[in-house]
Amino acid sequence: MSDNIFQEDPISVADRLAAEALIVDVDGFEGPLDLLLTLSRTQKVDLRRISVLELARQYLEIEQARFGERLRVEWAIDDKAGGARLPPLILQPLVENAVKHGVEPSPAGAQLRVSTQRRGDMAVVKVTNTVPAGQGRGGHGIALKNVRDRLKLLHDVQGSFRTALVKDVYQARIEVPMPSRADLDRERRAQDAARARRR
Repeated sequence: MSDNIFQEDPISVADRLAAEALIVDVDGFEGPLDLLLTLSRTQKVDLRRISVLELARQYLEIEQARFGERLRVEWAIDDKAGGARLPPLILQPLVENAVKHGVEPSPAGAQLRVSTQRRGDMAVVKVTNTVPAGQGRGGHGIALKNVRDRLKLLHDVQGSFRTALVKDVYQARIEVPMPSRADLDRERRAQDAARARRR
């Protein structure tokens, strides 16, 4: 392993460290790996629980150590949007793309903002970043297609995913319906039934 892991791609480092942790002691490990294992076992995540947001925050902390002042992160989290259901790891490719296309190509770095907001019966989640060096080399769009497909699987036509580049600012925007009282009651009953089966 390199003497300075922050010069390496954080995803490669995380994969290697996760593999080493799995070999050593999976049951006693807490932190990002624990979070990843939990996320991999579920179909959807409530923003109030572990959170899609917490994993994005941990990733961006690693990237801030790597890029220093070149990466400026702002969080604007609306607690009222906390009950929104999102697929696990849905923000990960969006924050990774923001770093890859906004921060990496620019000597001055970039501003990255993650926000959530409740608007009526919908929750809006945005990842916005400046692209001071211009749009740069385009990717293949696979990550964005995956985000769109996973949202459609969970929310069908009720959820939406859009991206736009306007004047050196790129925005990825997710909109999903807030769960109804009936949805919450149904989930609570399912959780109670699952707990009863484990006893």
